Amino acid sequence: MTNWRSNVRTVVPYTPGEQPKTKVIKLNTNENPYPPSPLVGKVISCLDEDILRKYPDPSCDVLISALAKYHNVDKENVFVGVGSDDVLAMSFMTFFNSKDPIFFPDITYSFYDVWADLFRIPYETKALDDDFRIISEDYLKPCGGIVIPNPNAPTGVAEPVEFFEKIIAAHPECVVIIDEAYVDFGSVSCLDLTRKYDNVLVVRTFSKSRSMAGNRIGYAIGSKELIKFLSDCKFSFNSYTMDSITLAAGVASIQDDDYFRDRLADVMSTREWTKTQLSELGFTFPDSMSNFIFAKHNTMDANVIFAKLKEAGIYVRHFSNPPRIDNYLRISIGTDEEMQVLINELERITKGVN
Repeated sequence: MTNWRSNVRTVVPYTPGEQPKTKVIKLNTNENPYPPSPLVGKVISCLDEDILRKYPDPSCDVLISALAKYHNVDKENVFVGVGSDDVLAMSFMTFFNSKDPIFFPDITYSFYDVWADLFRIPYETKALDDDFRIISEDYLKPCGGIVIPNPNAPTGVAEPVEFFEKIIAAHPECVVIIDEAYVDFGSVSCLDLTRKYDNVLVVRTFSKSRSMAGNRIGYAIGSKELIKFLSDCKFSFNSYTMDSITLAAGVASIQDDDYFRDRLADVMSTREWTKTQLSELGFTFPDSMSNFIFAKHNTMDANVIFAKLKEAGIYVRHFSNPPRIDNYLRISIGTDEEMQVLINELERITKGVN
């Protein structure tokens, strides 16, 4: 008899950060510690429930129009999806169909190799240097595509626009994706490169800087041709990917830019304060331009610190693969009060303070 298992597509799935059910200080999934704009809640509370019996607009026109206006591009330059994971997965499926391998860093967002395996895309990872920086020369060889986050995750290191333009200019034969999930926290966007090059796709998310991880909104900006190909693939997969409530909430967030900028400033201020405190406690880390810090202690093992923090009700993220980062902890930036509790606990752990 034929074994049906031989026809199953198997893949090792992405492992998300732990979502504790009890009340803890949660600094392990890079969520924004502040709520979204009050306009988001107001819009959701005022929606007529009658909209739920109808299919949402498959074109997502209201959100795409708002994003196009915000970024000063045409609607045909914008694609939206259910979180940036959806946008990225659809982009992998659409653009990475060469027999040549795609390139991405060896220490980066750990969903990239999962999608590559799932869609049977050959890939090569490129090692970061000793300072966790991306080596541009490694990305100048012929390939089937490139995806790089900026800032990178989990390191938080950002590269300048000129760095990416050098790589893009060397690759007119393939699509280059720049994943800007954390760009709002102090680094410079590569959006202008999408006007200059027709093979550049910049991907963004509402989950981090806009405090809307629970709504699932991601989007991409690129040339009209890129977006057309991406949309064709999306509509061949699922026409109704974004619900009516999320569409309305996304527009409301965009409309309250002052609140958005103020909360970004809060997170960045707390991040810089936390860097100083961690340094005084014997931690070292790359200079983060994101809403997290990737840190190791000079004398104490990360596994020990991770376990002790968890016992104290403070969750951070620990990665064991690749082994090079086994002694690092990724610490999301919370409120001032949460970070003070973290620092107090780290002082107790690392210095034996009672």
